[in-house]
Amino acid sequence: MESSNVVFDDTRLKSNDHEEEVIFSDGSPLEEVVVSPNVGTSNVNNDDTQPIDRVPLLDSKEPAPWVRKLHDKEDIIGEVNEGVKTRHQLANFISYTCYTSQIEPKKVEEALNDEFWVLAMQEELNQFERNEVWTLVPRPKTTSVIGTKWIFRNKSDEDGNIVRNKARLVAQGYSQIEGIDFEETFAPVARLESIRHLLSISCVHKFKLHQMDVKSAFLNGLLQEEVFVKQPKGFADAHHPNHVYRLKKALYGLKQAPRAWYERLTQFLVDNNYTRGSVDKTLFIKRDNDELFIAQIYVDDIVFGSTNNTKVQQFVDVMSHEFEMSLVGELSYFLGLQIRQLNDGIFISQAKYAKNLVKKFGLEKAKHCDTPMSTTLKLSKDASGKSVDQTLYRGMIGSLLYLTVSRPDISFSVGVCARYQSDPKEFHLSSVKRVIRFVNGTSNYGIWYSFDTNASLVGFSDADWAGNCDDRKSTSGGCFFLGNNLVSWFCKKQNSISLSTAEAEYIAAGNGCTQLIWMKQMLVDYGFNQGTLTLFCDNMSAINISKNPVQHSRTKHIDIRHHFIRELVENKCIVLEHVEISLNVVVKYT
Repeated sequence: MESSNVVFDDTRLKSNDHEEEVIFSDGSPLEEVVVSPNVGTSNVNNDDTQPIDRVPLLDSKEPAPWVRKLHDKEDIIGEVNEGVKTRHQLANFISYTCYTSQIEPKKVEEALNDEFWVLAMQEELNQFERNEVWTLVPRPKTTSVIGTKWIFRNKSDEDGNIVRNKARLVAQGYSQIEGIDFEETFAPVARLESIRHLLSISCVHKFKLHQMDVKSAFLNGLLQEEVFVKQPKGFADAHHPNHVYRLKKALYGLKQAPRAWYERLTQFLVDNNYTRGSVDKTLFIKRDNDELFIAQIYVDDIVFGSTNNTKVQQFVDVMSHEFEMSLVGELSYFLGLQIRQLNDGIFISQAKYAKNLVKKFGLEKAKHCDTPMSTTLKLSKDASGKSVDQTLYRGMIGSLLYLTVSRPDISFSVGVCARYQSDPKEFHLSSVKRVIRFVNGTSNYGIWYSFDTNASLVGFSDADWAGNCDDRKSTSGGCFFLGNNLVSWFCKKQNSISLSTAEAEYIAAGNGCTQLIWMKQMLVDYGFNQGTLTLFCDNMSAINISKNPVQHSRTKHIDIRHHFIRELVENKCIVLEHVEISLNVVVKYT
């Protein structure tokens, strides 16, 4: 793209003329612009150089007249006020803009009038043909037929640029009847704690993680039931418009689609000598002498890594031969997490998500806060306060809850505000906005996983006493480290009312032991056998209660599930040690 081409007549500049006009390649002169050969010399004639004053300065806020003349705002790609992009960013942006649609159609009629969305819809149907998903048959008289619907979404990268248009044909599964159209629907999904666990394990072994995306994953799942769907709108067969499709494989929207895909993938990996995790059923591990390969499944996204790069390439080849992949590369953007794999560690954050969150609720220009919540004021039901929009309040809470995946520093504040979603008041809304203003000033914060670590597991637990102003219940909190890396944390209101600080700390320690046992079993799958685990607590009374196998009358009202901590301590599975705890999670800014 050539914006302008200016040609100077050097022969005329060398002459005795004091003023020369700039000539464009098309022969048209540039108005009000005069170039003088005497500018910058000691013998400057003010009369000769007077027209130069009409040339605007380059650093002026007002654009130069020739820019306004040559480039209308309608001809400029992107936002004018976003600043100048680098050549690489500009090249990517232009390529995305020229070959993708920037809008998301609400109806199929709108998409059929856009060539980019028609191509996306055709690509989706081509996937059906390649995977042999369905067969066109006459409409059955005794079997119900499920409708279909087009879903349109724009896929963007971590910079917010729209990289492709995705059209998905889904079945209207809400019309399915259990026992007739489907049987089982459960399919395991990896916890986000498992993803952080995998990141910490990669730091222990010091290898890089990769990711791949199975294209149209659900279309690979084999169906056991007989299911018929209608022909997609806009692409009905011209010769058989009343026919329907009989599904051989699962379709997005079907109740049994996630389970069918997971069973197909699990069977394929097990047949290729991959071992499924005993605790996390979405974890697959393969060992060969001292070499370790790990793969974590999250629906159609797969994160994997190995101590031997040859194993990584072998896994890519095996998966690519069986399934069609749309993305294979180093792990950088996964489930909204921005992951930077450096030479000395891994940094995870949700900077893009945080900025979009602040912009979504119109607080990008609000004053930043140093803390997410005031230390002097406590939230309560505030029955006399003025009610606010519940939809807005719940939207803020839901958005912030997902941000806690990489931001443990706001977990407590968001958890307290989430208790008042049934009837939020103005005081509650201002507290949530304070959290968002804190996020606005710390959007680039995240968690740093260092390679300078080990595989020892340790936990910290703490609790307040009667911190809730409404029901006088306490709040448990804890965080758990694998070596030097923070893997898991929780902040939850207790179910029972504690009569003393010792009981509140005792219940919090029980919750911490539950999390430690789960993480210990996860480490066994990774090949790390932990001995006696250590849980740090800052209350000696709670530690002494856990060591005493006799249940005293003052602890009988505590839920029985919290007393299993005594058996763990007696069997030397967990040791409770005293330490003064001030839980300030360290985050790294980049």
